[in-house]
Amino acid sequence: MVDVVLTDIEGTIADIDFVRKVLFPYAREHLPGFVRQQAGKPEVAAQLDATAADAGLDRNDLEGLIGQLLDWIDQDVKATPLKALQGMIWKTGYVNGDYTGHLYPDALEKLRSWHQSGIPLYVYSSGSVQAQMLYFQYSDFGDIRAWFKGFFDTTTGPKKAAESYRLIAASIGCEAGDILFLSDIVDELDAAGQAGLKTAQICRPGNESAGNHPRYAALNELSEP
Repeated sequence: MVDVVLTDIEGTIADIDFVRKVLFPYAREHLPGFVRQQAGKPEVAAQLDATAADAGLDRNDLEGLIGQLLDWIDQDVKATPLKALQGMIWKTGYVNGDYTGHLYPDALEKLRSWHQSGIPLYVYSSGSVQAQMLYFQYSDFGDIRAWFKGFFDTTTGPKKAAESYRLIAASIGCEAGDILFLSDIVDELDAAGQAGLKTAQICRPGNESAGNHPRYAALNELSEP
């Protein structure tokens, strides 16, 4: 019996191309100006401190830090300070109506069903908690943040490390085996399985990599936990 659902976002309940073709380019375009204008704000300065520490750069070299952040975007490095800054930039795009957060209709249907059935829903994504909450606040279907009990990002730990899932289970306050983790990435599912979580691989078109996990083409193929 599964009591809790923990889900990834990109490639699982949302089209990964939305992130790659909309959110990432938006952040890349706006990041230099955002950092230059907002560098003195405490929340931005903290992420620049972390960028300098992670990359071994001079904290006072603002242009060097901007260059490093852009390199991380280009290389799809899931660096925590980059994710935090991207979340800040994406907020502007959401608020301005430049885009809405994509969700597959089957995902919306299943998440709604679980929520209405009293199944606690949590999110674990490489995007910052702030970015996750924005995504669901400004989704294609409106604000559905209330459906989720909590959000986890890489500040908990890497998504391909079993210890991260143990920490999430402890934070939720339940046994690992009571949690069903949904993802499209086999390495993430392997790590969750090693931590004792139940797993389901969501295989969207163009991303049907093989793994040793139950495989589904869409969320509405899953039976009720």
